[in-house]
Amino acid sequence: MKKFLLVFLLAPLLAFGQDSEPSKFKKEVKKVFKYSTFYGAVNGSNSVSDQEVFSVTDGLTTTNVETPFDYSLALGVRKIARFGYENRADVFYDGSESTICYDATLGKVNGFEFLFEADWRRQQGKSFFNQHHFLRYVADKWIVKTEYLADGLADIEYYESSQRYRHQLGKKFSFNTGIVQRFSQPYGYNPLDEWMLSNGNLHYTYLALQEGYSVQFDGMGGETYYSPGGTLVAENTEVWEAVVIPQVLSDYVQRKRSEAPIQWTHSFIVGFDYYHYTKDFWIHSYGNLMPYHLDLGDQYSYHSFNDGQWLDYSGGFIFGWKLTKSLGIFMEGQYNKYWNRTWHDFSVGANFIIL
Repeated sequence: MKKFLLVFLLAPLLAFGQDSEPSKFKKEVKKVFKYSTFYGAVNGSNSVSDQEVFSVTDGLTTTNVETPFDYSLALGVRKIARFGYENRADVFYDGSESTICYDATLGKVNGFEFLFEADWRRQQGKSFFNQHHFLRYVADKWIVKTEYLADGLADIEYYESSQRYRHQLGKKFSFNTGIVQRFSQPYGYNPLDEWMLSNGNLHYTYLALQEGYSVQFDGMGGETYYSPGGTLVAENTEVWEAVVIPQVLSDYVQRKRSEAPIQWTHSFIVGFDYYHYTKDFWIHSYGNLMPYHLDLGDQYSYHSFNDGQWLDYSGGFIFGWKLTKSLGIFMEGQYNKYWNRTWHDFSVGANFIIL
């Protein structure tokens, strides 16, 4: 997938590079990046506080569990017009910004917009490398968008490209339909399914033996277990099942999924965008639905693990209302469901200003 991503990132520059006139190439590059912002930032904060863990196995022992501080390192470039409700509170971009205009089909204005952002993040002791990149071109009658998302916290990664016909209904509502192509790891594929017994239990010891582990019996009911390299890993069944087997299963699943080929999903898509804004009241929403997916008959296709068709969808909503000069309410959120994997966020509240 990284090779495809490299082509995706370089595609605009490669296209401009076909021009034989260097001066014209520079003008095109300047035009593309005009009004864009390059940014980089480091953010940090403390994580959860230290915790005491008690044990009475060999007398009372106390262990202090420390969680390292949270941080993020963000690098990016963006060219995205702000909607009317997006009044910037900060002078600089720091990579923590998130808005539904990133995922909405339409931007504030017609034309070319883009986002390329990567961040290295540690949250509550777990490290992630997240990426979100997209190129979007909106015209009066058509829309083209390519996107790459890797969200470690939600455990989702895919590339998506869509080509849509756009139909405007008035000045606020837009309907679109077209086709979308995605490639990703084979979601739905569970390598452990082939090791399941008819009673629903997992034949984990036989799997471990096939992976190179070995068992030795002492003739008196005792057992010792060895790794593929011959290292002693457990001296009894309890440790074998509680400590070693979980790691064996995790390593096996990770290896088998990495060996499976990248899967293409070709789908039909319909969507809408709605935007209304005044200084005291605004609504911005979008939605996408993929009700039909072309079955290519591949062994690792999601069709094989889902018994046919399924629904993928995404949507977002922002609502704000200043009821009086002092009182205002707001609500916003996004929800995504691809291959039965979901990721979402929401916020709702009220502001009261004493005048």
